[in-house]
Amino acid sequence: MHAATPILSYHAHVYYDPVDTRAAADALRQRIGDRFSVQLGRWHDLPVGPHTASMYQVAFAAEVFASFVPWLMLNRAGLTVLVHPNTLAPRDDHLVHALWLGPPLALKEDVLPLRIDAKDESTIVPNTAPHLAPWS
Repeated sequence: MHAATPILSYHAHVYYDPVDTRAAADALRQRIGDRFSVQLGRWHDLPVGPHTASMYQVAFAAEVFASFVPWLMLNRAGLTVLVHPNTLAPRDDHLVHALWLGPPLALKEDVLPLRIDAKDESTIVPNTAPHLAPWS
């Protein structure tokens, strides 16, 4: 990676325990959808892909980062969140260029490809209808 590598978008992975913290994760998910133009992904009560814990993904455009990530830092309800860029280098995006909010969790490095083709990167299509200001 060098300075000219574009960040196409970001993902935030919100981790939870299906028994103990799913309600907190659900409340956070609702608050996110009320405040930000993002794409809320499916619930994964069992680990999927490189993730070793239950989670849901929040996909968002680069221009949302400056308002969403600081809000998430202060409003994550004690949940661990992985925030990473999407640069077509998934392994580095998850393992080198990521931010952890809360205690970091193990990731399965071997399932993360070194590179992907631009056609394989999903376009962010917000599925939320924000009606609150981020800080309300």
